[in-house]
Amino acid sequence: MITQLSLANFKAFRRLELSLGPLTLLTGLNSSGKSSVLQALALVRQSFEAEQLIRGGITTGGFLLNGELVNLGTAQDVLHEDFGPANDFVVSSDPVVGIAVEQDGKAHRMGAVYDPRQPDVDLMRVPAFPEPMGLTTGRFQYLHADRITPAVTYPRSHQTAIGRGFLGVRGQHTVNYLRHNFEARVFKRHLLHPKAISDQLLDQTTAWMQELCPGVNLQASAIEGTDFVRLSYGFGGTAGLSSTRRRRPTNVGFGLTYALPIVVACLTSGPGSLILLENPEAHLHPKGQSRMAALIAAAAATGAQLIVETHSDHVLNGIRIAVKRGVLQPEEAVVHFFRGNGSGAEVVTPRIDNDGMLAQWPEGFFDEWENSLDQLLD
Repeated sequence: MITQLSLANFKAFRRLELSLGPLTLLTGLNSSGKSSVLQALALVRQSFEAEQLIRGGITTGGFLLNGELVNLGTAQDVLHEDFGPANDFVVSSDPVVGIAVEQDGKAHRMGAVYDPRQPDVDLMRVPAFPEPMGLTTGRFQYLHADRITPAVTYPRSHQTAIGRGFLGVRGQHTVNYLRHNFEARVFKRHLLHPKAISDQLLDQTTAWMQELCPGVNLQASAIEGTDFVRLSYGFGGTAGLSSTRRRRPTNVGFGLTYALPIVVACLTSGPGSLILLENPEAHLHPKGQSRMAALIAAAAATGAQLIVETHSDHVLNGIRIAVKRGVLQPEEAVVHFFRGNGSGAEVVTPRIDNDGMLAQWPEGFFDEWENSLDQLLD
């Protein structure tokens, strides 16, 4: 598990020291630096998978800024505009962008040198490569806020969905993954939905999706002779072919399709896996957001690590309830509140107690409901 992330001169942060737990919520106003945390971790993974951070391999590699997981632009876009010294990452007369990850008790430090003569490059040289770690080699999912929308077909890539088990940053390979692995068993107790008809992945996915839309069921099938798969929804039956009238996603709405990759990512998680999620609450009603939080907490309780960017007080409250019910211990649920300080961002970390209550409630932290109520009652 990653327990600490340190950033130097990376995007919104001149310096950041951030503790991480089995489940970490990143909250705060827009453009306060939350996404930068996820992007930093994804950047390391992306660079390693592209063989730019492999010892004994490419000797002139480094941080690959644009790739499958993130597209950060150029070196100039990544370097914090008010950069400071970072000799603890790399000793250099030029600016340094540093990322340090403490995982499983071992620190991995990476420093990329910014060359002022080449501000537009998208490969920043890292003089000293890190050793492989769980972040770079373990099971990994990263789901962007911009996920798949209702469509007639979805891609059918065996190498990505089946070979790697990767759902895609937009969740675009989820339908094909579900089609191929529908009979896979969900073993972890916390993830098993009590109303599912079996422990198979499709039935468990259906049961959790019914928390968002009662009565819905799913079917994923290949379109023979093409490189595409089809997703359809039914209502009032069980998973699979037992429903009569099937509906294509374009006739159902955004919420279900938007949530499907997150449900599958959580149900297929396990010890040592890392899941990065952006706005899991998008397009869901308040009850659906709370139930999504329950699933996220259940995935963390199985030994997976989840880092979640959210703007939803329903997601926060769902995690607090999970702590109160003992699904997670208080120290296993970490909440960080990001807010601008005029020149960058600062982070406040409210603690969740055993009863699910927050030890502190910083100004601006999910307090808009009370602010609006005060104005209505004034």
